[in-house]
Amino acid sequence: YVPPQMRKAQETLDDKKREELGRLKKMVNGLINRLSEPNLSSISGQLEELYMANSRKDMNDTLTDILMNACVTAVAMPARLLMEHVLLVSILHHNVGIEVGAHFLEAVVKKFDELCKSDAEGKECENLLALVAHLYNFHVVHCLLIFDILKKLVSTFTEKEIELILFLLKNVGFSLRKDDALALKELITEAQRKASTAEKKFQDQTRVRFMLETMLALRNNDMRKIPGYDPEPVERLRKLQRALVHSSGSGKDTQLRVSLESLLSADQVGRWWIVGSSWSGTPMISDAKKQAQQKLHVGKVSSKIMELARKLRLNTDIRRSIFCVLMTSEDFMDAFEKLLK
Repeated sequence: YVPPQMRKAQETLDDKKREELGRLKKMVNGLINRLSEPNLSSISGQLEELYMANSRKDMNDTLTDILMNACVTAVAMPARLLMEHVLLVSILHHNVGIEVGAHFLEAVVKKFDELCKSDAEGKECENLLALVAHLYNFHVVHCLLIFDILKKLVSTFTEKEIELILFLLKNVGFSLRKDDALALKELITEAQRKASTAEKKFQDQTRVRFMLETMLALRNNDMRKIPGYDPEPVERLRKLQRALVHSSGSGKDTQLRVSLESLLSADQVGRWWIVGSSWSGTPMISDAKKQAQQKLHVGKVSSKIMELARKLRLNTDIRRSIFCVLMTSEDFMDAFEKLLK
């Protein structure tokens, strides 16, 4: 029960908070709308100031929402525009803290997984994949995640997945080769095996053949064989990134070495890649089972022990369990095993 005067205070607080968030959203939206390569320095500086003046959570949520609305559309976004948006995230990731990039990455990957399962017709998947690719290009995320996504796409291997594999390899293929040539070789072998077993499934074989040719060109480090491959825009923006990132936060030590599975199950098992957001032991979901097990364990001991526990005012299940274990164990090893259970 919340008394009326307290309730009123809570309502005004909520209204005040809503107003603040609305104002913050307007300011961030205004900055993102003006974003371009020449004014990237001033906009990233203003956003850093906003991060200092507001709570990290509010800023992360607001920034991620605005960037997702701007970049994830049903039509293919211009590559240059996506790169500039991701470059802004990478500068904030290095200068403000890794939770900026981590929050944005998690939102992008979860949305991508959701759209892959729903068979969306538009170009949202390509746009999301381009965001992940550029997060890798600008050293926010490690190649481990890119390989996880490629393995997932190769395992499904439908025409839509082949398009996405080609799109991703065209954007980051040569960087992947530089970072982990062996993993790329294994992926190519797996794709060739899938292509040979799935030949009858596709009416149009040219797409599959083109994908395999692209993969072989990557393996042989032959850039000319990949049509439309131009590393120059990414290189230019990387140079700009090096100029804007403070020396203390630069380098590859801030890369998020996180797998696809970890990102998708973050709500259940915590975010070990952000300091203070992880927890050890069993996931949250199994808490109910754990409590049930404790109660069952207590039920096995005699009523005499339970009466002693009551006299000692051990009023929670866990306290009673520990007391019963100590009282009924044969020796210290037996007590240790039971306590672990």
